[in-house]
Amino acid sequence: MEERIHFLRELIHTHNHNYYVLDKSEISDFEFDKLLEELIHLENENPQFFDANSPTQRVGSGLSSKFDTVKHKHRMLSLGNTYSDQDLLDFDKRIKKVLETDIEYVCELKYDGVSISLLYKNGLFDKAITRGDGFQGDDVSQNVKTIKSIPLKLKGDYPDDFEIRGEIFLPLDGFERMNQERINSGLEPFANPRNAASGSVKTLDSNEVAKRPLDCFLYYTILEKSQQKETHFDSLIDAKRWGFKVPTETKVCSTIQDVIKFVSYWDTKRHDLPYEIDGIVIKVNKLSQQDQLGFTAKSPRWAIAYKFKAEQVSTKLNSIDYQVGRTGAITPVANLEPVQLAGTTVKRASLHNEDQIKKLDLRIGDVVYVEKGGEIIPKVVAVETKVRDLFTSQELQFITHCPVCNHILQKQETDAKHYCPNQQSCPPQIKGKIEHFVARKAMNIDGLGSETIDLLIQKELIKNIGDLYDLQLIDLLPLKKNGQKWASNIIEGINKSKEMSFDKLLFGLGIRFVGATVSKKLVSHFQNMDNLMVATFEELESVDEIGGKIAQSLVDFFAVPSNIELIYKLKGKGLSFVVSQSNSILSDKLKDKSIVISGVFQTKSRDDLKKIIEQHGGKNVASISKKTTFVLAGDNIGPSKKLKAEKLGVPFVSESEFLKMID
Repeated sequence: MEERIHFLRELIHTHNHNYYVLDKSEISDFEFDKLLEELIHLENENPQFFDANSPTQRVGSGLSSKFDTVKHKHRMLSLGNTYSDQDLLDFDKRIKKVLETDIEYVCELKYDGVSISLLYKNGLFDKAITRGDGFQGDDVSQNVKTIKSIPLKLKGDYPDDFEIRGEIFLPLDGFERMNQERINSGLEPFANPRNAASGSVKTLDSNEVAKRPLDCFLYYTILEKSQQKETHFDSLIDAKRWGFKVPTETKVCSTIQDVIKFVSYWDTKRHDLPYEIDGIVIKVNKLSQQDQLGFTAKSPRWAIAYKFKAEQVSTKLNSIDYQVGRTGAITPVANLEPVQLAGTTVKRASLHNEDQIKKLDLRIGDVVYVEKGGEIIPKVVAVETKVRDLFTSQELQFITHCPVCNHILQKQETDAKHYCPNQQSCPPQIKGKIEHFVARKAMNIDGLGSETIDLLIQKELIKNIGDLYDLQLIDLLPLKKNGQKWASNIIEGINKSKEMSFDKLLFGLGIRFVGATVSKKLVSHFQNMDNLMVATFEELESVDEIGGKIAQSLVDFFAVPSNIELIYKLKGKGLSFVVSQSNSILSDKLKDKSIVISGVFQTKSRDDLKKIIEQHGGKNVASISKKTTFVLAGDNIGPSKKLKAEKLGVPFVSESEFLKMID
């Protein structure tokens, strides 16, 4: 019996792969269903042979109360966007400046769906994790197992433990069928295939997900260095051999001009595809060169996304609202006659600032053109002045007072935006600061959504982020009927946030221009809040990647007494304003040394080496000059860097020599 069960599983896996990946069928649907029925019957009769990756387990395992959050082993970064041929030429120029050699690129279609990371162990499907915030995502394994083109069991010479990433999407014909079924059932149809795919992956009932015609392309494997092939394209060939559905339109290009031709071809031909794409992804093909180029805080330097020109539609401008952000920035928002754009109904669009309104010469009642910036956020891009009524139209005057608290707005010459200076009592600023503070990228406090924050402010339980740490269970219980668990979760989340690192806390304070990456730089340099608070403009500006705008913003923030009071209150509540030991300065062995990293390394990644340099007091610099102390040189160091270092007499230090130096 066990032998028959194993035989049926292997046979059904093979037929699934042939049909959903290779697009060929060797048996009829009736014959396939008979095999599946037999397997289900035998497994029910012999539960001792249960296998989580049996083909019978694709049908879904019922309802889930929530998705577990899982930390990514390797960050899921987004790609930098580009919109023109010149941007691509500039990308090629930047790459060649670092690598100093001709580059081979791989061009891939950019699928309009939801990113997913799949983990496999010993040839078996283990987990599926969404992108989330790039650091951690949701475990949606049960839902993803229902997608027939994703193999539950691999074949061939696959690695024992690895990760592969791709995009889950809805083919257009499946999307249309699904929407028609929803309409027939009296349900609201989905706006577009991307929203439908994203909503399906996050549906709590995997039985429902199994009914939806989701598909998945896989296009990026993450392996140990010893298992890697020479090129990204070679790794795709391997992935296909292991049983993954790998895109067939992918092309290797030997020049950037070939890349531009590929982009131009698909800009026209994309409308013939059975699924939606919104651009082309361009990657450096050689993996050793990818390592050499490394990453920024947000994206890999060796890849970029070319986004096709956004769809534009015309509609009428009915009125303008003014929104107040958490920093006090005033953003004008256009209220439009509803119009369909890229699969969604658009009623509002950003106007950015007063300068943009003047540049467009925008007036109420105008016919305007709207597009989605990066095909996500609607924005007004032009006005049809030919149809304007010259007798009734009036030039728009930007507001002079805050639309919420009525304070007089301020505007600096160097800034395009107007600001409400009433930081302490302007309601949307208060709420915005609290929402920013509790967000996942900052203090990650569960249970404090927008509605809950509204409620706490309305009941005068909180007026700023410091008040969160005064909340007690007894304060929250009266706010919600049978709210014991709800209240307990909030208090638990607030207490747990006290363990968050200094850089997360600094980011959470919401200082203008101080994002997550800048926070890490400041924390690494100053080590604690006391040092940061007394730092002068000059000291701040001298920190790597901290410009004058950021430095001035920090000086202004710490000059406000209420901000200092807030910091001392948070200190008193036990929050950490000191850098953690893992990020602290370990020694001054590299103090006052400027080091250039170049080449590919064997035991440490470039990011690891940069961190080590900073931990021992050194400074990472990008280019070689007379001030460079030494070049930390790996394999395949760029020839012009090598020549320049030799010419200036800058010494080369190998990876092993460097590690001994700071041991």
